[in-house]
Amino acid sequence: MPIQRRKRFFLIVISLLVLSGFVITSLIGYFVAKDSISSQLREEMLPLTSDNIYSEIQRDLLTPLLISSLMANDTFLREWVEQGEQEAERISNYLGQIQRQYNTITAFFVSDKTMNYYHPTGILKQLDEGDAADRWYFRSRALRDDYEINIDLDTADRSRLSIFVNYQVKDERGRLIGVTGVGLSMEAVGQLIESYQRRYGRQIYFVDRQGEVTLHGESFDEQLHLQNREGLQKLFTRILTSPSASVEFQAEDGRTIYLNSRLVPEFDWYLVVEQVGYPDSQKVESALIFNLLLSLVICVVVLLIAHFTLRGHQRRLEDMATRDKLTGVISRQVFEEVYERAAKDAQRREQPLSLILLDIDHFKKINDDFGHHLGDEVLVGFANLTQRHIRREDVLCRWGGEEFLVLLENCDIERATEIANQLREQVKHHAFHSSQQSLQITISAGVAQLQPGESMSMLLRRCDKALYQAKNEGRDRVISI
Repeated sequence: MPIQRRKRFFLIVISLLVLSGFVITSLIGYFVAKDSISSQLREEMLPLTSDNIYSEIQRDLLTPLLISSLMANDTFLREWVEQGEQEAERISNYLGQIQRQYNTITAFFVSDKTMNYYHPTGILKQLDEGDAADRWYFRSRALRDDYEINIDLDTADRSRLSIFVNYQVKDERGRLIGVTGVGLSMEAVGQLIESYQRRYGRQIYFVDRQGEVTLHGESFDEQLHLQNREGLQKLFTRILTSPSASVEFQAEDGRTIYLNSRLVPEFDWYLVVEQVGYPDSQKVESALIFNLLLSLVICVVVLLIAHFTLRGHQRRLEDMATRDKLTGVISRQVFEEVYERAAKDAQRREQPLSLILLDIDHFKKINDDFGHHLGDEVLVGFANLTQRHIRREDVLCRWGGEEFLVLLENCDIERATEIANQLREQVKHHAFHSSQQSLQITISAGVAQLQPGESMSMLLRRCDKALYQAKNEGRDRVISI
């Protein structure tokens, strides 16, 4: 695989790994937060709301309960019954006064002896155990507790469903002499539910043991039976057979609804509190979007850093692989590839190609007399000087030790020889300086032009032969073959 393709593949893999890591981390955080909020809502927040509402219902029912208790222990009521229930208008006036004073919708007393149902308007009827509408009384008289709270049709107005507090009235010896109490309007309770909904921001209603919705606020817009609601069919039995339950389900419109139910023993109804979705969902989703965008930005930044780092690292590696470490010119390892490309171009274009083999005269003596440090400085200075005096398209290579090759494209042997002599003269008159020394050197050169069908090794042998001849003839000269 080419270097560029490997680099591109590596950057893509790094980007995908970084982006995948951020996305997966963000999604895990999102779902963990969502699950945590859902669990907290289902197991803590809704049950706490139910407890608060239940406490408030008990508080709201405490006043009528206290009123009924006062009536059941009122000396006037007991004495009136013991005196034979004379003058019914007296008890009617008493009940009317209770109704007006405490703002109840009704007040009543039923005598266990006469079965008369006394009302502020008078005697409404005599209760009959066989009448289904009167069974509440016979259930109340058999209670072990002193009172019960039940919801029933008002005897005075059979079209009105009311909440009644039925309180047993006993004489001084503890014998039952009747049942008294007050009634509350269902509308008033509905208004209480509406106030709960506004306060807690959740939907609140009551269902009976069969799942029928019995009491709700004005804004209630659901089905009047739990079993008819989409998503609750499988949870219906669980809700109605447990004193308390916390569930979640999908509504028809796809929304998640969290539901908590608890049995209210006073009504024998279930208090149901619902939350559509979970609070702060927009914040969690906004955090997810922000994290994903941040992940994308970080991924782009990482990609750019990786790109520039790899490019710089690749350039350094290429320089190390293609350049001589000391002089900075191309190394012998890559010269062959450069030469082959230049030779093909010369053959295709029918242009001349020449080589100059340069050697620093008596270089070993420089190392021996002045040290290798100065020798290295001479090599570097010579390479820089040569680069300045050859053509831009020419290629300089350190062939080994103090030998250098110059590859000249579109250059015949005459021009190459001229360039080599110009360079020789420049070197001869140039002073090479170090921190403590200054010296001058000379060079010898062999020049050859590529012949048809000639290989690189053959051309180099001819250059080497010309260089050898230049050295044998006294150095500081250029020989061309």
